Amino acid sequence: MVRMIGTIWIQSLIFLVILILLVKPLGEYMARVYRNERTLLDALVRPIERWIYRAAGVNADVEMDWKTYALAMLVFNALGLFAVYALERAQGFLPLNPQSLGAVSPDLAFNTAVSFATNTNWQSYSGEMTMSYLTQMLGLTVQNFVSAATGMAVLVALIRGLTRTPSRHPAPGRERAREGVGNFWVDLTRGTLYILLPLSFILALALVSQGVVQTLSASQTVPLLQPARDANGNAITEQIIALGPAASQIAIKELGTNGGGFFGANSAHPFENPTPLSNLLEMLAILLIPAALTYTFGKMVGDTRQGWALLIAMTLVFVAMLGLAWWTEQAGNPNLATLDVDQTASDLQSGGNMEGKETRFGVVNSVLWAVATTAASNGSVNAMHDSLMPLGGLSVMWLMQLGEVIFGGVGSGLYGMLAFVIIAVFIAGLLVGRTPEYLGKKIEAYEMKMAALIVLIPPILVLAGTAIAVVIPAGVSALVNPGAHGFSEILYAFSSAGNNNGSAFAGLAANNLFYNVSLGFTMLIARYWLAIPTLAIAGALARKKKIPASAGTLPTHTPLFIGWLIGVVIIVGALSFFPALALGPIVEQLMLR
Repeated sequence: MVRMIGTIWIQSLIFLVILILLVKPLGEYMARVYRNERTLLDALVRPIERWIYRAAGVNADVEMDWKTYALAMLVFNALGLFAVYALERAQGFLPLNPQSLGAVSPDLAFNTAVSFATNTNWQSYSGEMTMSYLTQMLGLTVQNFVSAATGMAVLVALIRGLTRTPSRHPAPGRERAREGVGNFWVDLTRGTLYILLPLSFILALALVSQGVVQTLSASQTVPLLQPARDANGNAITEQIIALGPAASQIAIKELGTNGGGFFGANSAHPFENPTPLSNLLEMLAILLIPAALTYTFGKMVGDTRQGWALLIAMTLVFVAMLGLAWWTEQAGNPNLATLDVDQTASDLQSGGNMEGKETRFGVVNSVLWAVATTAASNGSVNAMHDSLMPLGGLSVMWLMQLGEVIFGGVGSGLYGMLAFVIIAVFIAGLLVGRTPEYLGKKIEAYEMKMAALIVLIPPILVLAGTAIAVVIPAGVSALVNPGAHGFSEILYAFSSAGNNNGSAFAGLAANNLFYNVSLGFTMLIARYWLAIPTLAIAGALARKKKIPASAGTLPTHTPLFIGWLIGVVIIVGALSFFPALALGPIVEQLMLR
């Protein structure tokens, strides 16, 4: 037993060590990409980049103010949303549909189009039974790339706002350039071509080598080795094996913190995640870019200590939630213990609560994935979160409810954390009676108002949506489980949509008009009503002069500030969600005893 527990922690430690070792090289590379410096891929990619600008009529040298940047982002994302919706509705008449799947219903098509455009990838459907190959490739996979690149672009715009200062005597026409936050089209293009595409190509090849399918062949029918019977007692002698171009979508679903599965079982499916090595690679991919962006941030602001401080804060909360989830899952289910079911870890079994988990991965890899996917704004799963013990479900649910800032989505996680940094700095300044400042920029009322919107909008969406769902028939009729666990399923769904995560408790039949529409609008607001205030902060900071550091300046890279930042994040999360969590997973845990 002791040896088994030691092996568990060694696996988790190896995962974290590999992740942290990759932070600096990838983070430095991404900083070079967004500063338009020379990279190893220039000879291959630069001509493609220039061709895209010419074809689209983009002047890459023109800077945008934050409003123009936000407008470009909204227009581009709206066009992508409409394109995915149209593909879903017309897929029955389009090619690359070997299963002859018909049109997706209007409400589900709306929900899915919003989900993939907002980098949420919530799925109220089973992919292999609903979406054609063309819809998966041209619609969903493309959005996996550009929605991730959009999040990174908004982050980079905020970083520029923190680093730029207006010139005292600018040349005519240069005021706007100095106070601009970049060019959205350039940031979108470079993030896609130089970062997401190369990483996805490498990961897709690695996954194919492990047995992940990548084919345009139709589903195959194979005979069963041992006949079975259906619910009516009829003999079943064959099985349909779903295939498709899965590896290419899985690579970007993890790297872009998208999470949408090609198959309904997501990464619990053996064709999406067949081996321990594929499992490790996919878990690393979930956190790789969000973690590395902290170093990118430090590099671009000229002080890598700032990036390391944010990474340490994220990692400490991540490890704490991982410990809670692992402890409660490894302890097993007390109801099964009363039936003399052996749940003890040994050399022959992982032990603990194995309900809803793959025997290939056991408790540790299932819990590690569950915590990683909800810490990041990913949403992919290799085990069913609905089968987690109550406190295990609480740990992954609360990571989303913190605002998806513990690593979070690519770009969106870090700019969400920077909103918390602004709040932490502002509160600290008030405590000592000094004007708050961060990286030499004064934090004043306008920045605080925008940061407050970023922090408060997700809890409002989650709690209001949950409250409505539990009091109307359309909301409660979709529940399979009554009582505290049913409440947790609804709370989890809105927590996932309101924080652009995409994972789900499986006991909620969410493919109906109410949930498709309500969760769709929740995802829309949670994505863009946070991105726009972030860009507004970037624009406000870009217009401010830098203040030299003095004896009264609050250092934002020290252990003291790291602890203070963690405290602010946790306090906001606890005050917002503790009453709701008490009605769901907490009371469910007490009922077990």
